[in-house]
Amino acid sequence: MKYKSILPLAGLAVLMATACDDSKMEWVERDPATEITAAEIPLSLAEKIAKYDDLLAYTDLNLGVGVDLASYMEAGKYDSIVNDNFREIVIGYDMKHGAMVNGRGEINFETVDGLVAKAKENGLHVYGHTLVWHTNQNASYLNSLLAPEIIPGPAGSNLLDVSGLEDGSFTGWNRANPGEGITVEEGAGMGTGSNAVKLVASVTSANYWDLQLKSPEIPFVAGHTYQVTFFIRSDDAGQGRISLPGNVNEYPWIDWTGTGSGTESFTTSSAWQQVQFNITEMAEGSDAFLLSFDLGKLPGVTYYIDIDNLSIIDLDAEPTVVNMVANGDFESGLEGWSKYNGPDGQPTLATGGDAFQGEGAMRVEHELNDPGSQWQVQIHTDFTEVLPEGDYKVSYYIRSEAPGSVRCSTTGTARYQGDQATNSTWKLIEWTITSDGAIDGLNFDLGAVSGVYYIDNVVVSAVEAPAGAPALKSATIIEKTDEEKTQLIGEAMESWITAMMAHYKDEVKAWDVLNEPMKENGTLRDGDVAEPADDEFYWVKYLGEDFAVKAFQLAREHGGDDQLLFMNDYNLENPAKVDGFIAYAQDQIAKGAPIDGLGTQMHVSISTSKENIAEMFTKLAATGLLVKVSELDVQVGTTTPSLEQLLQQAEMYQYIVEKYLELVPAEQQYGITVWGIQDPNGEGYWLADDAAPIWDKDYQRKPAYKYFVDGLAGRDVSEDFDGLDYY
Repeated sequence: MKYKSILPLAGLAVLMATACDDSKMEWVERDPATEITAAEIPLSLAEKIAKYDDLLAYTDLNLGVGVDLASYMEAGKYDSIVNDNFREIVIGYDMKHGAMVNGRGEINFETVDGLVAKAKENGLHVYGHTLVWHTNQNASYLNSLLAPEIIPGPAGSNLLDVSGLEDGSFTGWNRANPGEGITVEEGAGMGTGSNAVKLVASVTSANYWDLQLKSPEIPFVAGHTYQVTFFIRSDDAGQGRISLPGNVNEYPWIDWTGTGSGTESFTTSSAWQQVQFNITEMAEGSDAFLLSFDLGKLPGVTYYIDIDNLSIIDLDAEPTVVNMVANGDFESGLEGWSKYNGPDGQPTLATGGDAFQGEGAMRVEHELNDPGSQWQVQIHTDFTEVLPEGDYKVSYYIRSEAPGSVRCSTTGTARYQGDQATNSTWKLIEWTITSDGAIDGLNFDLGAVSGVYYIDNVVVSAVEAPAGAPALKSATIIEKTDEEKTQLIGEAMESWITAMMAHYKDEVKAWDVLNEPMKENGTLRDGDVAEPADDEFYWVKYLGEDFAVKAFQLAREHGGDDQLLFMNDYNLENPAKVDGFIAYAQDQIAKGAPIDGLGTQMHVSISTSKENIAEMFTKLAATGLLVKVSELDVQVGTTTPSLEQLLQQAEMYQYIVEKYLELVPAEQQYGITVWGIQDPNGEGYWLADDAAPIWDKDYQRKPAYKYFVDGLAGRDVSEDFDGLDYY
């Protein structure tokens, strides 16, 4: 037999016991005086441990190990132990939503693909961990899907008098053909508490003009371009047009919704839709025009037009708000902006979908994390002139691909904004400053939190508008309905699971589809958390308690019938929790969830009730499903265990293995996975205040290794050794 290194047990490392956190921890130093030496282990035990072969020599059971991806990818002792002792690899963190999905919902497979390839080269397969969980999610991206939509206020003053709509009097407006009624309905607008014009077509309506609302006249200045904007929806599929009395073409074909081609009319649905077009020519002799909303083409349809966002803007008029930032919309690039502090090559221009509005935005990327030194990443622009004395409002839109932080400051006379949190949702931030007549520029200070930031629509203007200038409307905030949130999160789950199952269909044959759904009292987690962590997202909160049905059905549909699909949880040694866990699995199976197996993590300790462990295995086996020990480790409660504690740990490992093999029928035994290779040594591990694995920090076997093997073999393997084996 192979002669293995004996156990020196020098420095059983510092470990931390948390059931759910698979993240890599920092190295923690210990007092060398507390370390256990080889002299403390009876020589005969150390000799026996050294004589044992690799784990796979003693069993045909599927043995797995939870690994740190980066540590396994490096050639050395770590990957050698994994390759020699196990048949299956489970990645601790890198295969989860939070690691693989970016701020746009895109999945980066490259890192995990590398591990899958290396495992395959060494004869190991990879277990998928995990598809749906509440932790280690890209919560910033998922929450961005739920964020309210922000409709910017008009870029100039509204020439269209909507006061008769705002007060419901219709003063100045002509209900030329009222159909079944043209009224103002409170609370029916896009924003919370905002109103809409409600127009109802009769059941006999057949022509556009059978339901018609005409606006007041708007004066026209030759050579100017007028931008018409409104938002409309309908209770059923609808169709409408805008006719333009006074225009060179009263019934124009227009690209109403930005499709790229002109049509006679636009269509409507239950979702709010923006209609926007420009008017540039009037009929000969005309010096004014009006809008005629012609919505009678289809019978029985009810339309809503949002009042707050119904506007006509003269794009060539003198600005009513003077922006002291020459280039705040970035439509012409980054002219006027430069890096004061931070990495080279910043800022850069973001275009298209990365802009909040229009086609340009400013992008800043950096790796600094220094909450006290925001200025170390600083992007600057000069004002068009030194700000005269008075109050000014600074406003801008910003988002970041992950949770971040921004602060604005000024040059000349320094003013400092408080830190503002950012995430993947566009956010309007406003800040009022008082100029002493010596403020000459604006900074974006981004050094507090690393990441990628996008900034758009930067405006610095006097708080008091010029005399006679009309007030501009602010942005409209549209909250998503519960139904919309359910749809969006359901689509996000479908996109994630579909992509993962399709990509790894040939390489990964078993998955934790649902991880840790239960509370400690055996009830389902409901997502009612006052202050969730940055990486927490509760799918159940938006998809309902049957979200497991959807998750498992998607996994089966896109992974195939040969995939084994598991539901996994921790602390199932708790009788109430295992009962609730099994009840929920059975309920979801009855509703169509194709669950093949149940995983019990078994992050246990030397004092865990053995009676409860046996009861748990019995209950899980009684379901008839596959049973997997998915994340086994045995904690000793200290970083410097005594010999007695090491032997208690070893005995617990053996007990668990024996009871699994005894109480779970062979045809239901998926296998046992141990969580981590060795006690912490600054490489890959997840516990920082314990010594839970079966190897020590120097990759030497602990007593637990021998007892684990004896449990697998069903006997004391060392009894086969004779005296000659030690020479």
